[in-house]
Amino acid sequence: MANVVSLEGKRRTPSLEPLLSLCADDMTRVDREILARMRSPVALIPELASHLVGAGGKRMRPLLTVASARLCGYTAGDDRHIKLATCVEFIHSATLLHDDVVDVSTLRRGKPSANSVWGDKASVLVGDFLFTRSFELMVDVGSLDILGVLSRASSTIAEGEVLQLVSQRDTSTPEATYLEVIKGKTAKLFAAAAEVGAMIAGCNGPERVALESFGMNLGIAFQLVDDALDYVGRQADMGKTVGDDFREGKITLPVILAFLRGGAVDREFWKRTIEKLDQRDGDLEHAQLLMERHHSVADTLERARHYGAMARDALGLFSDTPLKSALLEAVDFAIARAH
Repeated sequence: MANVVSLEGKRRTPSLEPLLSLCADDMTRVDREILARMRSPVALIPELASHLVGAGGKRMRPLLTVASARLCGYTAGDDRHIKLATCVEFIHSATLLHDDVVDVSTLRRGKPSANSVWGDKASVLVGDFLFTRSFELMVDVGSLDILGVLSRASSTIAEGEVLQLVSQRDTSTPEATYLEVIKGKTAKLFAAAAEVGAMIAGCNGPERVALESFGMNLGIAFQLVDDALDYVGRQADMGKTVGDDFREGKITLPVILAFLRGGAVDREFWKRTIEKLDQRDGDLEHAQLLMERHHSVADTLERARHYGAMARDALGLFSDTPLKSALLEAVDFAIARAH
């Protein structure tokens, strides 16, 4: 009898490379536009902005914009989709600069954060500069509808960050509030990035709705995985310190589920470490143990897979093409980061 050999271990790990390859020319132009728009006679501005924007990263949000435009048949010989993608990256970068100040973060993408190098004031002001550049780009594109989508997204991001701030260290935060936070602070920009790609291609019907849904669900899945990785990830892969959310008292789904499922002793632990920020040696390891016991990280990742499935379903109305396949693989990549 022949031996049956499992091919499970030979499956290719999901990657962004197919999508990056298909959009390589556009993304090269986006990088050039980013560099051009960061120029300023005030030397600190391009220096600090380059530290963040030039630090690499996956550029998923601008990639969604150019990919969505191409998926909808964008073939215009102009650079409006490039300007939109650059705008999306600047909105994202501005929020990162502000977030790192609020969170007192010391690492970003594996490098010292801008605020730890130049200070809080400079980081906030350069973040403001990037926001203003993003609105200049929106105006350059010349569409009031697109301006409306991106300006509303910017407002929603700010609301999400404030909602996270007011719910910080509150262990009674319900899962619904947490979902509103991540929809606002993360998923809304994913959604807008994909939606404006459809709009610039002239698709304002079902395709636009589908891509907005794709981006929203992908963004939720992406953030759920990020929040799980804060407790089970590897620092070298994350570009930040494992346990940062715990140390800052952030209320994320792994904490919410572990708190709800724990007994009185467990809940007192969470109140001490999260609400009072009275943290001692070994507390992070104990938090990880409680999450394993109550399956809170595993269930967070299961929810991520659920939203990933909805993102994949949203692309169902598009014809099967290499670009659609690459976008579907991007969903798998977002979730596979947890493995």
